[in-house]
Parts: sequence; C-alpha cells; structure tokens
Amino acid sequence: MVIRKSRSEIERMRRAGQVVAETLRDLRKMVEPGVTTRELDAHAEHKIRSAGAYPTFKGYRGFPASICASVNDEVVHGIPSDRRLRDGDIIKIDCGATLDGYVGDAAISVAVGRIDADLEKLIEATRDSLFKAIEKMIPGNRLYDVSYAVQEYVEERGFSVVRDFCGHGIGQRMHEDPQVPNYGRPGTGPKLKEGWVLAIEPMVNAGTFEVKVLPDGWTVKTRDGKASSHFEHTIAITEDGPMVLTALEDGTITL
Repeated sequence: MVIRKSRSEIERMRRAGQVVAETLRDLRKMVEPGVTTRELDAHAEHKIRSAGAYPTFKGYRGFPASICASVNDEVVHGIPSDRRLRDGDIIKIDCGATLDGYVGDAAISVAVGRIDADLEKLIEATRDSLFKAIEKMIPGNRLYDVSYAVQEYVEERGFSVVRDFCGHGIGQRMHEDPQVPNYGRPGTGPKLKEGWVLAIEPMVNAGTFEVKVLPDGWTVKTRDGKASSHFEHTIAITEDGPMVLTALEDGTITL
C-alpha cells in the first residue's frame, strides 16, 4: 500500500531533505584525490547530527556507516573505508537523514580530479535521466511512465540500467511502497497520486546491466567491471507538479 503524505508531512520531509542536500553539497566539495571515503563518512555523520537529525543508513540492517561510498565499478552500497580516491575515479555518494521522524534520501556521482570523456557522458546521462523521470511525476500518469523515462534516455545513449535494484516510496521509513524500477512499459503500473513521495534513483552502467554483491554483503559491483553512475532525489507528487524535497533551502538541487 502506498502511503499518501499530507502537506504538513511533505513539509517535514522537506526539512529532512534539506539536511541531506547540505550534506551532499559539503561532500561534493571535499571530493579530491587523496581523500578517503571514511573521511567523507565522518563529515557526513557530523553534519547530519549537528542538524538535529540522525544518519538513516547507520545501523540499517547492520550497515556500518552514515553514507554509501561506491567507487568506479561499484554501483551502490559501498562501505566507507581507508581507501583513498584517485585522479580519474568516479564516486557515488548516497546519503540519508531522518529528522522528526521523516526521511530524506539522495545520491550524487562525483568526478575525482579529471576523468575521461566516456565517464563524463555516463554521469551526464544518469543525471539527465533522473530529470526526465521527474517530469513524468504528475498525478494521473502511470508509475512505469517514470521508469521508462529513465530507461529510454539511458539506452538511447548506449548505456544500461541496473535491474536488480530500484527506487522506492519513502516517508517515515526509508523504504516504502511502491518499488520504482528504472525500466518498464510506459502506460502501465498504478496511477500516480497527489501525496505520493518517491525516491527516484537511476543506476546506470557503462556496460552490461548485470551486477553482483560482494562477500561483505553490501557492495554491489558491475559484473563486467565497467563503471557505474548513480543519482537520486526524493520527490513529492503535488497538484502543482513534482517537488524535489532533497533540494537546498533556495531550491538548488545538489548534483
């Protein structure tokens, strides 16, 4: 069952989303060769707790950190460590914060130093596919209109969408109904309704869509070892159009 949110609940989620947005803004600035993913995680936890929130990911099903930090062929759920970023890497940072009982969730892909043109195209396609999906988030459209918007945009550019993981409803819990895959047949699925809040998160691979989970039980990597990109934002469906809840206070969207 999809839980519809009231205007006051959406506003509370907006405040949680702003904590996430500010944290990701800081982390983006920190990303450079030589920085460890553990340093990024420590800053994120401090930032979130200083805002009166707590890091949603930490302890979730035993996850040991406040952010997911996934590098190069790691798709999602990478565990922060003493690994140092290197020039030419791509890092995906996924961040969640819970404030006053409501969750915000967003992710960005960041180039480390100078990256090659193919990686730039991968990041760009992933980011832009998210906005194509958001455009479809109006009452009366179908859920898989959103999914197909990602798939169509990505595949037209020669990339593939991950099929084993997907976006999701979000509210007082990080994962609510419905699941939101990044592929599907347009015109199908349940009708979108005002008050739905969804975390839309394209996960896009340079090669095959196939992935594998490492023995740590968390880190997901591409099966062919090629790079992956990931963006995510928390979006409310309103009568006035889609509202990005994980934007900064001035409306700027951290990318």
